[in-house]
Amino acid sequence: MATAVRKITLSSSRDIPFNKLVLSQSNVRREKAGVSIEELAEDIARRTLLQSLNVRPVLDAEGAETGMFEIPAGGRRYRALQLLVKQKRLAKTASVPCVVRDPATDVLAEDDSLAENIQRAPLHPLDQFRAFHALREKGQSEEDIAAAFFTSVNVVKQRLRLASVSPALLNVYAEDGMSLEQLMAFTVTADHGRQEQVWQAISGSWHKEPYQIRRMLTEKTVRASDRRAVFVGLDTYEAAGGMVLRDLFQSDDGGWLEDVALLDRLVTEKLKAEAETIAAEGWKWIEVAIDFPYGHTRGLRELDGVSTGLTPEEQTTIEALKAEFARLEAEHDGADELPDEVDQRLGEIETALAAFDDRPIVYQPADIARAGVFVGIDAEGTLLVDRGYVRPEDELPVAEPEQNSDGEPAAAALDGAEPLAPAIQRAVIIVGGQHAEAEDDDDDAVKPLPDRLLTELTAERTLVLRDKLASTPSVAFRAVLHKFCLDVFSRRLRRKG
Repeated sequence: MATAVRKITLSSSRDIPFNKLVLSQSNVRREKAGVSIEELAEDIARRTLLQSLNVRPVLDAEGAETGMFEIPAGGRRYRALQLLVKQKRLAKTASVPCVVRDPATDVLAEDDSLAENIQRAPLHPLDQFRAFHALREKGQSEEDIAAAFFTSVNVVKQRLRLASVSPALLNVYAEDGMSLEQLMAFTVTADHGRQEQVWQAISGSWHKEPYQIRRMLTEKTVRASDRRAVFVGLDTYEAAGGMVLRDLFQSDDGGWLEDVALLDRLVTEKLKAEAETIAAEGWKWIEVAIDFPYGHTRGLRELDGVSTGLTPEEQTTIEALKAEFARLEAEHDGADELPDEVDQRLGEIETALAAFDDRPIVYQPADIARAGVFVGIDAEGTLLVDRGYVRPEDELPVAEPEQNSDGEPAAAALDGAEPLAPAIQRAVIIVGGQHAEAEDDDDDAVKPLPDRLLTELTAERTLVLRDKLASTPSVAFRAVLHKFCLDVFSRRLRRKG
């Protein structure tokens, strides 16, 4: 004969006024853990009570009910309600939903309290990620979600980023096929195809460390700390449509720039714009490149420029800075350690004085017309301009002084006159080894003259000077007299020395 199955009778539930509830000494929770009472009170105030309290009637000495109820399970919820009552946000007689245990049950109150805290399964992290994502999809902002769950906006962003990983990889994580740290590493990129490709490549190997995953996902990108990125600026790159990959779970030095081709184009455009500005100085050529090969100036003659002098205002500033530096040192002479503000100020003064030592170099216009400039980027991502290099083919031809009919040097050589400097020219800008033609070239712009034409014009100038001397005897006489005086008096000065 089959044994009859005993039917289960669930405990009844009813609303009990708050002032009829008291804490039970049978509650097993003694230590603080999880959400604070204050945060729980705010959550109840926002969404009301989501879970009933577990209570038992308080009996007197004869076993009769007193009308009061003790709480063995739900003490934290009771304390949160108590705080709301204290803050006058909840009435003392407000009805509280409770599950009332039969006082005749043989299950101990401690048993109920322990079971309530142990029998519940914690939420899987992936469920939280997806829940945050669902809230975001339904219109809640990241700030609203953070406020509702008493967390930071950055944590919400991290959870949303984790929920945006490829569904295939989320399933692997849900089945304990990868760790949370590995899943975090995949959030570096939003490309699901690339994420799955990397996981397929490493899933069968021993090298599954998070740093290895990040390295593989960013191997075709450029660090934001790269000098090219620093030179262009992340704002300019993003305004041009470039994407920046960010790691929300560890320091990423500004992230990674995904579109390397776009970055290089922006760098070239900015360097070319700088070269156009420098071209106004009158240089013959300007070579633009992100990197120049080692020894790129070999075979070129470097011009000797002159440093510009200090203006009276700059000299006054330097003297004032030196006086302040000396005063601060004298005031703290003998001190074991300088105050932070004094040490910082001394460093600022040293930096300012060092800046005055880096003076601009001035070159002769005739030299500028034959020389060129290298424009690039230094290691810190700032503009690098190296001026004053003359190519062998741009050097002036060395010609013997021409003789007149009397065997004397021509007047052009006598008066020490140099060949005419070429007119202001437009520099030839070379980008990546190719000539860069400006899109808005003006037909009336002055073009650089070929070296052969310059030589022919110089010869024509010499012939014109000869003709002028032949037709003006007085000028020829003064030129010969000048040469005679130089020869005579220069020899006497050498003998005396």
